[in-house]
Amino acid sequence: MPQRQRAPARAGTPMTRTDDDLLAVARDQLGPVTPIQRFDLPSRVQLLVAGDGQRYILKRHDRPGRYRAEADAYSSWVPSLGGNAPTLIHADPDSLSLLLTVVPGRHATQLQEGSTGELRAYREAGRVLRLIHQAPPGPHAGTRAPAHLAERMRWWAGRAHSAALISASHLHALHAWADRMAAETLETAVCHLDFQPRNWIISPTGQIGVFDFEHSRLDVRVRDFSRLEHRFWGHNPGLREAFFDGYGCSLGPAEQDLLRRFGPLEAVTAMVRGYETGNTELLAHGCTLIADLY
Repeated sequence: MPQRQRAPARAGTPMTRTDDDLLAVARDQLGPVTPIQRFDLPSRVQLLVAGDGQRYILKRHDRPGRYRAEADAYSSWVPSLGGNAPTLIHADPDSLSLLLTVVPGRHATQLQEGSTGELRAYREAGRVLRLIHQAPPGPHAGTRAPAHLAERMRWWAGRAHSAALISASHLHALHAWADRMAAETLETAVCHLDFQPRNWIISPTGQIGVFDFEHSRLDVRVRDFSRLEHRFWGHNPGLREAFFDGYGCSLGPAEQDLLRRFGPLEAVTAMVRGYETGNTELLAHGCTLIADLY
């Protein structure tokens, strides 16, 4: 089942009145539904079973912007993925909630490292990401995405420096990165922007289902490879080869150089996220990566 690596719901926590109100949204669409308690899901994601035995996900957002981004994705380009993504049943702007079908299978993070199953999953994930990048409006040259990335870098760098995670010299280097990025003109496409194994479900037939589209938007295409490049492919280059085999083409020299240049953004994001969520592994990854870069 889909899950996010955030603070887990406390075991045995009863449903709140707000949760009861949210269930009314599902009942309006499906009729009687039964909540199924799953402690591996965050509190804002609820598994439901309808009267016919079909399972659904009721996902509540706490930020209107994230809700709008995911609702727009499901209503526009996600349907082009077919069975590789959940289907949106209903979007409720009043409660910032989405009612979605369940993609059956097991979580990709449960695969044994170095196994043939892991290689197959990465190959299939590459195929699905190619479908995402080819979805309307499709790849085209753009100028707004680099400026947005520069703004985000300055924001992440400021948070990292305020938390004493980086030095003044690192802060200066990250601001210089932002200045260079803002002047770029780069190929853009519809991007997932959190494309990694925690957001993949593997069906019994080996098909990959992708979820969590709350970050998706038109962005620099190479960015969708950055998290995999800097967090996952380093310990097993075979995963990288399998992924691009599924994607259908490898990166050219200029794209590979651009992918390496996204290392600082990946580093500072991991540092701040790890620090704020208490994820020591993610924090250590970000610290190691930025030390290697600067």
